Amino acid sequence: MTDFWLSCGHHLLDREDGGGLAVTDEFLKVYLARPELTPPAQACAAERALHSALFANPRRHVDASAIATIEDADARENWRLLIAFRDHMLRHKTLESAYIELCRKGPSGIPPLFINQLVHAILRNALDGVADARVLRAAELFFRVQRVTLHEGSLIVADEETVGGTGGAPLSPLVSMLGIPAEANIDVLNEENAPGYWERSDRFDMALDLTAGRAGLDALAEAMRRWITHLLGVGVTIDALTELRNAPLTWYVGLDAEATRIGDLIWHGREIDEATMAQVVGLFRLTFDDPMLGLDRMRGEPAYLILAVTPDNLIRMKPQNLVTGLPVKHLEAVG
Repeated sequence: MTDFWLSCGHHLLDREDGGGLAVTDEFLKVYLARPELTPPAQACAAERALHSALFANPRRHVDASAIATIEDADARENWRLLIAFRDHMLRHKTLESAYIELCRKGPSGIPPLFINQLVHAILRNALDGVADARVLRAAELFFRVQRVTLHEGSLIVADEETVGGTGGAPLSPLVSMLGIPAEANIDVLNEENAPGYWERSDRFDMALDLTAGRAGLDALAEAMRRWITHLLGVGVTIDALTELRNAPLTWYVGLDAEATRIGDLIWHGREIDEATMAQVVGLFRLTFDDPMLGLDRMRGEPAYLILAVTPDNLIRMKPQNLVTGLPVKHLEAVG
């Protein structure tokens, strides 16, 4: 089995000539099948009518007044959020361009869950054909919160929902359709079990070793490289480093809120204590394949990417920072 992440619905999407993902009616119907949007037996006639009409034509225009007639307040809010998200996707030629606009202008009330699902599908497109399971597993950090554990000197990350026992709640009807079990056994990805990643990729039940100097951080570097090249059309090289001190931060991008805070401290010459330094779990050097693509102030110097863990041992990566934070002269989305 070489396919992966079927639960993101990538097989329901079309591909534009430029390589981007185009929304289809089938993809939109998956959202209509979500439990919170399927009218219960006691739903009012207005909600049932709206749901039926959209299943017949998922692109049908929906006025705010139509949603306002739904009796249940929670249902009204769910429909309002979904229609806003659907309309945002339909205004763009590709999911990639829809996502980039959200990165640049802000989410405009679109729930983080929906944005993470966009990231999931776009990443599946960007990583198509990747044969290294470590790269795919590392890419899960883009859209899934990770729990960090130190085990026998190794820094291991596992999916927070899975290890927390909440991974059985499906994020999409596709999860249930695929028969993914509610219970999952966690294995640390290694050479022996890597061939099994594809079959279990939608379970998010394989942990990854992100210890400095090992292959996990190199895999994350490759996932970020592909993400940037796919979304921005910019060739870059990203190398995982083992030391943050003495790095000349001409330009840096925090890959999460904690990393941004730490980068700001270093930028302003503040003293960094050992506890804060210990929060840094990844440091990467990014160089442009064509130095002329970088801002003039870079003068060929690299940018640095910082990944950190929160005080409660979680990694909440913000892949949008790789879209908005790089010192690139021209940012173009995949068409």
